[in-house]
Amino acid sequence: MDDRRGIGGPVAVGGGILGVLALLFNYLMGDSSTPLPLPGQNGAPVNAERSAREDSLAGFVKVVLAETEDVWNQYFRQSGQNYEEPVLVLFTSQTQSGCGYASAATGPFYCPADRKVYIDLSFYDDLQNRFGAGGDFAMAYVVAHEVGHHIQNLMGKAQEMARLRGQVSQAEYNRYSVMMELQADFLAGMWAHYTANKNLLDPDDIGEAMRAANAIGDDRLQRESRGEVNPESFTHGTSEQRMYWFMKGYKTGDIRQGDTFSDPGLRRGY
Repeated sequence: MDDRRGIGGPVAVGGGILGVLALLFNYLMGDSSTPLPLPGQNGAPVNAERSAREDSLAGFVKVVLAETEDVWNQYFRQSGQNYEEPVLVLFTSQTQSGCGYASAATGPFYCPADRKVYIDLSFYDDLQNRFGAGGDFAMAYVVAHEVGHHIQNLMGKAQEMARLRGQVSQAEYNRYSVMMELQADFLAGMWAHYTANKNLLDPDDIGEAMRAANAIGDDRLQRESRGEVNPESFTHGTSEQRMYWFMKGYKTGDIRQGDTFSDPGLRRGY
């Protein structure tokens, strides 16, 4: 684990998979910029104050990541493969990833270039206060979703997405982004399925994950922020879709059921 809390960075990027994949595209095309020094490097100041609450949450996130590793290591072994575990990066405000600079405004994200999951723990408060989706398992769902992107990267999906940029219209690329995000939701649900089989979930945990998935659907976020909904600009899927694919992964535990890229309804768009 890479704990960068108390270390900030000078540049922010756009949020979500589109922002991260745009940075990845530049990385793959050899257009990565020279990293700027971060606070805490080359004599830059560091604010290392951490509250007990934040440390407790950091410990919880580490436990969730460890549980995803247990599930996916076993799943890959049964498939005759080795699972390359992602690295968890905890940061405050801003940081640099293998995909470029990112900020807390980006939200939790996965960088395919360095195979790391980046999380600013303030997102836990956002889930509860901004999105009305409190509870520890809401945050567990977020972590499992980002690990889902790591699984997709191991499957070659991130590279396919990077190649699509510039080859299709923005509206079509957005549809592929929705498929990417919904498959990550499915994989998060699949992790929950196997975690439940180990009797590690409380009765309310799945409800907390569903409330989180509902709260961060594109349609709900756009309606609350803009007062209107533009389906062509969706990049993550509607609340209904996000809940559906998470629950499908949870109920089936079968990765063959999670091919969102072949789903006729998703390919048609809105």
